[in-house]
Amino acid sequence: MKKLIVLLVVMMALFSLTACSADEEPVEEPKSLVIFQNKVEIDEVMRTYAEAWGAKNDVTVTLKTCGGDACAYGTQILAEFQANEQPDIFVIEGMGGYNIYKDKILDLGGAAWTADTELEFAVDGTVYGFPVAVEGWGMAYNKDILNAAGVDIAALEDVSQAEYEEVFKKIQAYYDTNGMDDYVVVSMAAGAGMHWVTGLHNFNGYLSAGLDYSDSTVIDKLNNKEVDTDRLNQLANWAELLFTYGDKTILTTGTYDDQVGTFAKGKAAFVHQGNWTDSSYADSDFEMGYLPHATMTEGNDKIFIGAPSYYVVNKDSANTEVAKMFLEDLAATAEGHDYMVNKANMVPAFNSVTLTPKTPLSAAVMEWNQAGKAYAWWQNDMPSDFGMGTLGPIYELFAKGEITKDQFISQVTAAIKQ
Repeated sequence: MKKLIVLLVVMMALFSLTACSADEEPVEEPKSLVIFQNKVEIDEVMRTYAEAWGAKNDVTVTLKTCGGDACAYGTQILAEFQANEQPDIFVIEGMGGYNIYKDKILDLGGAAWTADTELEFAVDGTVYGFPVAVEGWGMAYNKDILNAAGVDIAALEDVSQAEYEEVFKKIQAYYDTNGMDDYVVVSMAAGAGMHWVTGLHNFNGYLSAGLDYSDSTVIDKLNNKEVDTDRLNQLANWAELLFTYGDKTILTTGTYDDQVGTFAKGKAAFVHQGNWTDSSYADSDFEMGYLPHATMTEGNDKIFIGAPSYYVVNKDSANTEVAKMFLEDLAATAEGHDYMVNKANMVPAFNSVTLTPKTPLSAAVMEWNQAGKAYAWWQNDMPSDFGMGTLGPIYELFAKGEITKDQFISQVTAAIKQ
């Protein structure tokens, strides 16, 4: 009898616990989002925006940044995946990145933001990438120096290599006459850690200068191991001219901060960089803008403009819906627009954004773009790491004087054919 009573008591207790559990609300797993991005320039402002968005939407957001000359994004993102520390949102740069990670990238077709841009990343009609921004680069100039040296800026909006050579000579003569020994004509870096400046951005002139925006003839040839010798010769002449008038220390061993910092201090007439450097010029007290690169011998009248990188969503993530919501709000909300234009100093890729960049080089990119003066970005459609891993070191040897211009041409030719 005593055993029966004990058994009944135990059963009633278990029933009570079960009943209580059934009445309780299920506990939801906390939402989280890990973003891995490659622009060190916007790390702080993006972190602030992402954390504020997370607080508003009850999501714990973690931002990881790897880029510039201190961290190789392509190497690090691959390590993240191999270590199974996979982000929910990460960045690709055109077909090269897509081809590496296409098995990990979520189809974003049908997202509302896709109707608000013409610059989404798509393959065979399927949308995979959210355009981070519209970016551009030309020869960024210090108007004060050019004016003081007697350079007519307006005359250089359709420019030849010969005209640039005369401009560079004139600026150097102005420096020499006025004892400006610590001033440079062209601030450009080509050494280790800066191969993206040469192997991607400078080489893009070979791929697109002088062509219609949609003309993929040269990049198609490159990917088919074919060389346009005439265009490559013209590119080599332009690189030689830049290296001749570039500061040798910055050119061969300079970091990103050395290159951009010299221009920011007002001590360079030109810098070979894009509008993503705008955040470095908050304390600069001179007017700046863009002129075309003279990649071709003559007739250069546009700068290079495009959507260089894209946020993509990891299809194997447990947080795909949260990731899609983050991207949608970035494109569609006032907070997202404010972040892109006013905080990150970017030119947004979305038509609904009415804000105008207040920073000088982003404003210049928008002005050239609105005038229809844009050459395309094809450098990210080269095979993965071909620009930085193969072409960049060849440029570096040329910049250091360790190979001649003819050897530069022959080595680039061989690299393409291989």
